[in-house]
Amino acid sequence: MTLDTADCEAEFERTAAAYRSHLSRGRAALGELFGRELEQSATGAWVRTSRGRELLNCGGYGVLLMGARHPRVVAAVRTQLHTLPVSAKLLLEPSAAKAAAALTAVAPSTMDKVHFACSGAEAVETAIKLARTHGRTHLISATNGYHGKTLGALSVTARGVFQDPFRPLLSGVCHVPYGDPAALRKELAAHEGRAALILEPVQGEAGVILPPAGYLTEARRLCHEFGAFLILDEVQTGLGRLGHWWGADREQIVPDVLVVGKALGGGVMPVSAVIATESAFRAFDRDPYLHTSTFSASPLGMAAVRGALTAIEEGGLVEAARGLGERIRGELSLICKDILGTRVREVRGAGLLIGVEFSEPGLAADLLAELMAAGVIANHSLNSGQVLRLTPPAILDESEVDFLRGAFATAAKAVAA
Repeated sequence: MTLDTADCEAEFERTAAAYRSHLSRGRAALGELFGRELEQSATGAWVRTSRGRELLNCGGYGVLLMGARHPRVVAAVRTQLHTLPVSAKLLLEPSAAKAAAALTAVAPSTMDKVHFACSGAEAVETAIKLARTHGRTHLISATNGYHGKTLGALSVTARGVFQDPFRPLLSGVCHVPYGDPAALRKELAAHEGRAALILEPVQGEAGVILPPAGYLTEARRLCHEFGAFLILDEVQTGLGRLGHWWGADREQIVPDVLVVGKALGGGVMPVSAVIATESAFRAFDRDPYLHTSTFSASPLGMAAVRGALTAIEEGGLVEAARGLGERIRGELSLICKDILGTRVREVRGAGLLIGVEFSEPGLAADLLAELMAAGVIANHSLNSGQVLRLTPPAILDESEVDFLRGAFATAAKAVAA
């Protein structure tokens, strides 16, 4: 139900007051900035607001690969809700077994073990602990990489603005330039047999940074050479977002551990997972109580996982992401060239992970606001203020692509003016 103007204002004020009192004053201020309207409902690629506006959701930080409330996911979760939403944990529970089998069936070869969690950061913590069970205590991550904000994940999230208020973090952590094999070799050699490397196949929060061709292959080879444990953080890049099932598939590599999240819950439930080789998972295999969580492998989450994987396969969403991504990047590049000229340095990406990098400060934020006004939700990049990021769902139809193109042109003209 759409509220009238006075009711919209009153409801927004009540909600903003509650945010200021109990959640975050800063978050309330952002709500003021982005139109003083409330998110009310979502279906497919669209979000409906309290003012009756329909917004094309090309944001959501990569969660909504299959759009909101995909019928396959909703049906699976609804069925589970009416049978066993939370398990007693002492007995074996079929939905967890089925979800793990379905996930490993699409994972890189030889990655047959799974530990489920609820958030990407929690899964990164799990991966770090797995590395430690193998004596790999020196952590290496890439400059401007993003792996979450819990303490261990934050230690490898190479961004001072997030780290500084919480120091000291984990010791034995260093950061190397992304895409630089020589720097990586030097660090791995200095800690031979004691290192764990965590990388994103494409750096999302850094502003959609693609590594040079062959970099992931060389990183995998160097980890073999110097006895390092390789963790690929595919929380944002996995499950078809890049136009491949996994970023690892772009260079046909197999890490020791692969971290997945965001789209894994089908946009309905918060679910993440660590997928590992049998060797990497050995300590967790021996002792099921070594690393536990109350809601790990919750039946509702497991139903969402199975529904999401089915939706991706049945809908051909991996291939759709590849084709749509190429088309959208090409069309946005032309718009930027025609309207914004040299103020846009580059439109880049892989699949439906797309970044628009500006050459002048502040313009990415301006475009984000103008896109919202034109009816499109996008995202900023946490580790790069110069880059606006789009992560559209892979279910966009022709009319929705046309809407995105038109709204982007309208927003670009407003920024240019």
